[in-house]
Amino acid sequence: MKSLWSLLRPLLVGIAVFSFVINLLFLVPAFFSLQVFDRVISTNSRDTLLVLMLGTGVALGILLLLDYVRTRVQSLLGNLLDEHLSPPVVHAIVERSARAPGTRMDGIRDVAALRTMFSANALIALFDAPWVVVYVAVIWMFHPYLGMGAVLSTSVMVILAWLNDRMSRRALEDLQKEGRRASQYVENSLRNAEILQALGMTHRLLARWRTLQNRIAATQISVGRSTVAFTALTKFARQAIQILMLALGAWLVLTQQASAGIMIATSILLGKALQPVEQLVGSWRVLIEARAAYRRLVELSQDFARDEPRLTLPRPEGRLSAENVAFRPAGVETPVLSNITFQIAPGEALAILGPSAAGKSTLARLLTGVWAPNSGHVRLDGADLSHWKREELGPHIGYVPQDVELFDGTVAENIARLDKVDAKAVVEAATRANAHEMILTLPQGYDTPVGDHGARLSPGQRQRVALARAIYGNPQLVVLDEPNSNLDGAGEAALAQAMAGLRKAGVTTVVVTHRPSLIAHVDKIMLLAAGRIQQFGPAAEVMKDMQRQAQALVDRKAA
Repeated sequence: MKSLWSLLRPLLVGIAVFSFVINLLFLVPAFFSLQVFDRVISTNSRDTLLVLMLGTGVALGILLLLDYVRTRVQSLLGNLLDEHLSPPVVHAIVERSARAPGTRMDGIRDVAALRTMFSANALIALFDAPWVVVYVAVIWMFHPYLGMGAVLSTSVMVILAWLNDRMSRRALEDLQKEGRRASQYVENSLRNAEILQALGMTHRLLARWRTLQNRIAATQISVGRSTVAFTALTKFARQAIQILMLALGAWLVLTQQASAGIMIATSILLGKALQPVEQLVGSWRVLIEARAAYRRLVELSQDFARDEPRLTLPRPEGRLSAENVAFRPAGVETPVLSNITFQIAPGEALAILGPSAAGKSTLARLLTGVWAPNSGHVRLDGADLSHWKREELGPHIGYVPQDVELFDGTVAENIARLDKVDAKAVVEAATRANAHEMILTLPQGYDTPVGDHGARLSPGQRQRVALARAIYGNPQLVVLDEPNSNLDGAGEAALAQAMAGLRKAGVTTVVVTHRPSLIAHVDKIMLLAAGRIQQFGPAAEVMKDMQRQAQALVDRKAA
């Protein structure tokens, strides 16, 4: 965020300078009125009127140009903020969501809220607000009574703005929270639309959603009443103040304590002094949302990628090791993994076995660097995965998660990892994954749109496309988490052949599985239970031990 302010500071200074000159030029119409009423009319001087009109016209022309440039700079400010913040925010959201699936991040919306604030009238009003003091001082120079009236008038407007902040800040923040909660609830529920429809749960979902909406509606009504009331009260106060100030000026004219020109000039200056305060009251919701968004972005910025120079590491050979790895999710007291230590040589294949909740999928995520261990190290060719840049490590790793997700696009774009499609590399990856023939049977082959989350493909087809994506680019480490959970016999045979091909090509492979067909293609087996390694070693030896233990258990039960 510091770099953001370093980038925006020159533009903000520029807007401040433009605002200074613009507000200085706004004094011209007031002094023009003063001179016309006090000098031109009294002296009947047409030449003076002409000179005043020419000078005022030039000033207003400059004012128009500067106001246009200021608006353009303000628009540039919003664009720069969006371009600077969006990439790290997206990276941070992806990182946090990968570490804690199911969490919702509003970073993109927060960036949009900040951009709206920087692009709206609220920002200009903030720069114009200090000029209230200048306008009041000029009015005081005209007459102390008028100056005191101007001070009282601006004080009333400032008090209204302060009361608006005090009464609406908490309600607006609650409204934002409730709105995000309701939106998140519906989005998460719609992912289970099939269950909702099949079990007739839609009306219950609607009832729960309606409860959330009622909370939002109640808060919204309260906020709306407060905002509308203060906006209307501010407009009324401004009109009443101008009328009272005009009456005060007229009284001073009647008592010969001021001229008619002073009365008109005071009315113009007071209107300009009250304008930014009124704009701030009208834009208060935008400012509150931007302030809350900025606080969330500051918190999220802790996960922004640091611009620390790192040496580019050579392509890994695939030597994978774990050293005393332990992992405990946030908010959970019991560790999921404890004291995980093992090593596999380049080109070896490892099968991870174990009962449900043994920590197999967690270990798979740690081995790809998706999650970071709480203690210990996961190393690839001796280098801790955290020392690799993700954009450099990613091409060397293939990963098929337990819950396969495809991106909206074509089959070829998904296999190419959303990069520019290299037809030769895409077909090669699909062929190595033994998915080429299956893809050709799709309606448009490799150009078939998969739909949102791959909805147009069957679960088995999604897994086979995900395997091709994992192999794309010839990675040196491939991690497969239950890659055959949705495959039929032909798909499982194709997967076994693909694993045999990876092993033959010297690719280090880790597979989480229970199927004997895949265990036959591994060099080592790890048996996990309760987050700890129970057995680890050559596949044949571990299988014999497991069979011996199973037979002993059968014998004990028989006895």
